[in-house]
Amino acid sequence: MSSSFGHAFRIHTFGESHGGGVGVTIDGCPPGISLSAEDIQFELDRRRPGQSEIVTPRKESDTCEILSGLHDGITLGTPICVIVRNKDQRPGAYDEMAVKYRPSHADYTYDAKFGIRAPSGGGRASARETIGRVAGAAVAKKVIASLCPDLEILAWVKSIHDLEAEVDPSTVTLADIESNIVRTADPLAAEKMIERIKEVRNDGNSIGGTVECVVRNCPPGLGEPVFDKLEAELAKAVMSLPATKGFEIGSGFAGTRMTGREHNDPFRMVDGKVRTTSNRSGGIQGGISNGENIVFRVGFKPTATIMTSQETVTSSGENTELKGRGRHDACVLPRAVPMVDAMAALVICDHLLRQRGQCGSV
Repeated sequence: MSSSFGHAFRIHTFGESHGGGVGVTIDGCPPGISLSAEDIQFELDRRRPGQSEIVTPRKESDTCEILSGLHDGITLGTPICVIVRNKDQRPGAYDEMAVKYRPSHADYTYDAKFGIRAPSGGGRASARETIGRVAGAAVAKKVIASLCPDLEILAWVKSIHDLEAEVDPSTVTLADIESNIVRTADPLAAEKMIERIKEVRNDGNSIGGTVECVVRNCPPGLGEPVFDKLEAELAKAVMSLPATKGFEIGSGFAGTRMTGREHNDPFRMVDGKVRTTSNRSGGIQGGISNGENIVFRVGFKPTATIMTSQETVTSSGENTELKGRGRHDACVLPRAVPMVDAMAALVICDHLLRQRGQCGSV
């Protein structure tokens, strides 16, 4: 099973939803970087369950422990291991799911591949696995800050169901995003989104939406043609997250309805730097960053667990029905935001280090 991501900055996540714990081993972090458990905990607190009235009520503090790779709060250049112990486990809620495949979950496909699975909470397919990614990205962000202090990575909820937020990627701040529990930077849209999530949850149903992300002040030159183009790496990174169904960057699919004259980004010299007068490329051309804002969007499906009876089959091949149980998000978007910016940080950190290794500078 492939549980590793990255090249120069590489993470390997481990653990199941209802096992002893989940976490990450980070290899390739440079020595001499200041790092504390508090740096990692800040990011984990943004993705943990039970943080608001519109997310799963599972009560987990998600307190992290750094097991290796530090001395007096400074990275050693050796592997860093971070673990979060699982506390609020209720495997009994999944007894029925042990023999009945949940529609649109990974139950059947894991059985088809491995012949065995961890049924409680979805095991390895659970979004709880993303704790390791977010913890690894917290370290990546410290490395990025040491190499490119002005570089910023921010993600927010762009849409939920048929509701869309108006957010300017060039000016949005973390405070704007964290000002409401749905994690969008449009206060009017946030109120409507929160109400929609509550309505759907009360009906035992679920909804999806999109997360938008921006990388600001990214230096030009990041990306490795041909197969490791920067947008390809970002796409793989975010599409490896649970519940993702689509990725687009810059103009995305809307660009297919334009002509070349409409879509091209003209170059101009501004303050001695090569700039573009528009950004339909989304900050990447030829798979390499061009110094403009990198802007992309990720689509998330409605949460697969719904509190309504659905047709399914058993692991022994019998037709049956199954109604969702347990504690689940009616909409994954608010908690997906820190997961998306985490995956972006892992990609950017990796390519900063690859660029430094190959070309000697960033």
